[in-house]
Formats: sequence, C-alpha cells, structure tokens
Amino acid sequence: MPTPPLAGGTAGPAHLRPLIDTVLTALHDGATRRNGPLPAGGPDTVTHHLHHTTGPLIPDQGTGAHHALRTLVTALAQGAADPAHPHCAAHLHTPPLALAAAADLAASALNPSMDSWDQAPAASALEAALTTALATEVYPHTPKPDSLITTGGTEANQLALLLARERHGPVQTICAANAHHSITRAAWLLGLPTPVVIPAPTGVMDLTALRDALLRNDGPLLVAATAGTTDTGRIDPLTDIADLTTTHGAELHIDAAYGGPLLFSPTHRHHLRSLHRAHSVTLDLHKLGWQPASAGILAVPDHHYLDVLHHHAPYLNADDDTDAGLPDLLGRSLRTTRRPDALKIAVTLQALGRNGLADLIDRTVASAHHLADLVDAHPALELHDHPTISTVLFRPTHTDDTTVATIRRTLLDQGHAVLGRARADDRLWLKATLLNPHTTPDDLQRLLTLVTHAHAGATKEGSTLR
Repeated sequence: MPTPPLAGGTAGPAHLRPLIDTVLTALHDGATRRNGPLPAGGPDTVTHHLHHTTGPLIPDQGTGAHHALRTLVTALAQGAADPAHPHCAAHLHTPPLALAAAADLAASALNPSMDSWDQAPAASALEAALTTALATEVYPHTPKPDSLITTGGTEANQLALLLARERHGPVQTICAANAHHSITRAAWLLGLPTPVVIPAPTGVMDLTALRDALLRNDGPLLVAATAGTTDTGRIDPLTDIADLTTTHGAELHIDAAYGGPLLFSPTHRHHLRSLHRAHSVTLDLHKLGWQPASAGILAVPDHHYLDVLHHHAPYLNADDDTDAGLPDLLGRSLRTTRRPDALKIAVTLQALGRNGLADLIDRTVASAHHLADLVDAHPALELHDHPTISTVLFRPTHTDDTTVATIRRTLLDQGHAVLGRARADDRLWLKATLLNPHTTPDDLQRLLTLVTHAHAGATKEGSTLR
C-alpha cells in the first residue's frame, strides 16, 4: 500500500478534494437512511447496527481511504442525533453553521498547535485578535480586557474559580441551586471549599438568600451567577447580584455559557445588563453561536488577571525567545496542544457580522416564544413558563412524572424526537431547547403532535397494564 498523502502543503488540497467528496456523500447517505432526528430502536439496536456495518476497526489489511470513510461516516451519520433536525431539541447542542464547519476543516488540515508561536504563527495572531475583540464585547468600557478560548463552559468556569483562588486564596464560592454542575465540580478539582448553594425557588438566584449568605460567610467570597440556566434558560438578576457583591466586597463570576451571545442582539441584550461588572464571564459559542464544538470563552476585564496562568517550558517558551519577541502562548490555556478554534469563530463573525448573528439569535428566540404560545393554547398540554432565551418546558396536562419520562423515552426509541427533561416546581417537564434558526411553525406544531400521540400511547399502555 502506498504511503497515504498528507492534508497540508500545496498538494494537500488536491488530496483532500476527492476524500471530502466521499465524506459529503456519506453524510448525505447516512442522514437519508436515518430519516429523522435520531436512529430508532434505542442503544442496543444502534450499537448492533454500528458493529455490524463497520466490521473490525483494526483489520490486518486496511480497506483503503474511501471505503473506510464511506463505511464509518455513513454509519455515524445514520446513527447520529442530528441537531440540524427541528425535532432534535433536547440539549444545548447546536446545529453548526456550514461555514463554521468548513473553517474547521481548514483548521484540521493546517493543524496548528496553539502552544508555541513556531507551530502556529498566523493562528496565534488571529486568536489574540479574536480574544481581544470578544472580551471587548463583554467589557466595552475597560481599557485592556482579555479572554481565553476554552473547550466549553465547564473549562471556562473552572478557570474562573482558579483565577479567583490565585488572586485571593481559597475562596468560598456561593451559587444558587440553578447553577451549572461545573461550579461545584471546579471547586472540588481546585481543592476549594464546597460551594454554598442558596435557593432559586423561582428558577433564579434568591436575593435575600444571597444577602444572608454574604453576611454569614467570611471572605474571600466569589458569587457565581448564571445567565442562561441549563434547565430553564433563566437569567439571574445580574444587576441586583452585582450590587450585593459590591456592597459586601465579594467577587462575581457570571456563567453566561448559554445566554452570553444575546450581547449581539439589540432586541435581547438588555437581559445581560451589568454583565460587565463581573470579574469573569463564561461564554460558549457552541451553544447560541452555532459553532462546532468546542468554542468556549472565558472573558476578564483586565489582561493582567491572566498573568497567573503563565507557565514555563524551555522547549516551548524559552526566556530568550520571549525576550526576542516570540509570543508566549503557554499562559493562554491550561492545555498544551490545542486546536485553533479561533478560526471557525472568526470566520463566522466576519461572514455574518453583528446584524447577521443578531438575526440568527432573534429568529431562534422567536421560535421558542412561538412554541410556548402553541403549548399555552393546547388543551392537552401545560406550559411551565414563557422562555427567557430559547428553552421551553411543557408536559401533558393531568399526568404524572412517570408518564412524562415514558413519553420522552418513547420518542427517543421511535426516533421521532429528542426532547430533554427538567425538574421544576417539583415536577418533571419535557424540555425543548430550540437552537435551530431554520425551525418553522409547522415543525413546532408537528413536535407537539408527536408528544400528544406518545402521551396517548403511554396512557393506553398504562391502562392496559392496570
């Protein structure tokens, strides 16, 4: 077998072109065979089909590039949960824009490693420009804000707690019951005290409970607020929280992994009023930014906040190289080797501009409000509340939690819809997290029809069993 060609260099594109054509055909064929938001049959069926289709993954004699691509990509696409399908709406799992995926291909082909300048000359310059631009969106009135690119909200939240610890010592984190699980996990990983968790009875942080927690606990204190909760998409009262942290001398971190891109929408950015008062902010553009994972951001108001991340490895950032002007990249992440995720983000922002991104956000939020209106008007369905961003909780009326869970699993097993689950007001709800700006009112109506049919089937089966 001849030596396989490489993706880079001047010959790389010619080698890639026929392979990409095979991949695109396989993606199309797999999606056609699936014919829905996810494969039917459940985990055992999907696993059996995958193993039966792909054959041995490490054969003695290779099958060749086109056969392997065609076989495995088709199998993966046929067995995928496809966030581009309007009925795949369970999680903060976005359908990536085609242009962002195309940019990601270029990143893979060029393969810069973002741990030293000599591995990523232009990519490091692009990342520096992008991180400054994104930080300025969050902190428009500070002279030198900065941000880091992360693998997502979890890493960004962990970095936020790490930076607070390095500034002040073992900080006591205070968060609400609606906070992302990564806050508690980050405290554990960093050897910090277990976070004080205060109530969120209305879905957002309770201000009286926050005031009491600030009075009861000794400093240093870090309050972690949320702008876009995972379960309901709610946004904590950021201005009131910022006022309380200022009064009591606490620092503030805002996890805006979900809601942060609302900054780009003149219609919805008011939800993020006082975001700039935080000492750190998490964004995640592989949620409401339509990027392939990963595309997380941690923004800070002053670039010196990041100085504590400096790390020295002579083979990557020797002192004399740094003194001679080669950029030192090791302090830009806790990771060493990492992909140039800045490219796909920069391509998207430049291609769409502020207006284009705002249009995607506004369309998506409008779809969520339309779904809520449809649920509200449906005699057999109950709406939890109208959405803040694009998450809608609902359930069939006069049913129990067991039936709600059964409906969700029935739709998954049939391959008809991917809905999430969330507990609110001590009840289990179906969760639709809308992130597809191409979703139509008819798509939403069909989704509700699928739910009511599954409910009728579950109710009938329950009556038969009784």
